[in-house]
Amino acid sequence: MDEPGGRGGIGAGILPDTAIRALIEAGELRLERPADTEQVQPASLDLRLGARAFRVRASFLPGPEHSVAEKLERFSLHAFDLSEGAVLETGCVYIVPLLESLALPAGLEASANPKSSTGRLDVFTRVIADRARAFDQVAAGYAGPLYLEISPRTFPILVRTGSRLAQIRFRRGRARLDDSELADLHRRAALASGEPRFAGGLAVSVDLAGEFSSGEGLIGYRAKRHTGVIDVDRPGAYRIADFWEELRPSADAGLILDPDQFYILASREAVTVPPETAAEMVPFDPLVGEFRVHYAGFFDPGFGHEAAGGYGSRAVLEVRSREVPFILEHGQTVGRLVYERMAAPPTRVYGAGLRSNYQGQALKLSKHFRA
Repeated sequence: MDEPGGRGGIGAGILPDTAIRALIEAGELRLERPADTEQVQPASLDLRLGARAFRVRASFLPGPEHSVAEKLERFSLHAFDLSEGAVLETGCVYIVPLLESLALPAGLEASANPKSSTGRLDVFTRVIADRARAFDQVAAGYAGPLYLEISPRTFPILVRTGSRLAQIRFRRGRARLDDSELADLHRRAALASGEPRFAGGLAVSVDLAGEFSSGEGLIGYRAKRHTGVIDVDRPGAYRIADFWEELRPSADAGLILDPDQFYILASREAVTVPPETAAEMVPFDPLVGEFRVHYAGFFDPGFGHEAAGGYGSRAVLEVRSREVPFILEHGQTVGRLVYERMAAPPTRVYGAGLRSNYQGQALKLSKHFRA
């Protein structure tokens, strides 16, 4: 039997691609222009930038009494057109209305996250809904527009109408698996290499010894400052050396994170997301260190899964230090992979017939850089 609010055989859990398309057909997910090729992912929808951007004085939440448009009247410095492309500068905050809006039915909520390639460029994004009390969260039954806050931290980026920087998932009822359910799932599907630890999700640690690097012990990358612009819609267009410094293992297998620097590292574990689940990387504990890990947290069904050609994939970690230098050590726990059940199987999973950029990955930069 369907969960209350379910329909068409869709019960509790994360909505798959077929159900997302049904939302579009029902007018509950509204598109200003037809969906792009592969905009609907196995367990999410890519969100597209609209025609105008607003440079604002500071980030804000509208709160329960206001719309985002009302707040923009107060805090916008200027607006500009995106139809021919525009550069978003580092250290600035922009708000862009999206081409997608919602008229969700009761019992269906949503959450958003930066796309993997967005996080790996150190571009901080958050979805905002009218009268929202939190970023990236859309309440059940919400009807109204969506906006994207964008703040490039390291590289200036070139975007345009239709650029896809964020993604949204739709959820009905209880979806999250607890630790006992995760342990059962691991016995059936091997969620991680080695001996996994479950603590509010699958604990994920960092590889600083180069155990699984593809050559000469490379353990990560540190972003360079004062680089050129990156066009977010041009995959494979840029030389790694122009934007990144390579990192090698140290004698004590540690890494000092410099304040306000951005790093790309990899997990020590190879992880999998079975096709009947979706996953999200979340902070392990804000008290364990002076750093932030993983802007872009969504992992699609089939990520790293053998049936989808993955055989286990490293989780790439987007790491930024805070105000003080911090020593990160090999094997240190840096995040949790939270798993949620799918409401129904997707028609395709990550890596199987899709142009999935990060299936079977070890340490890998965003798709914009030439291998």
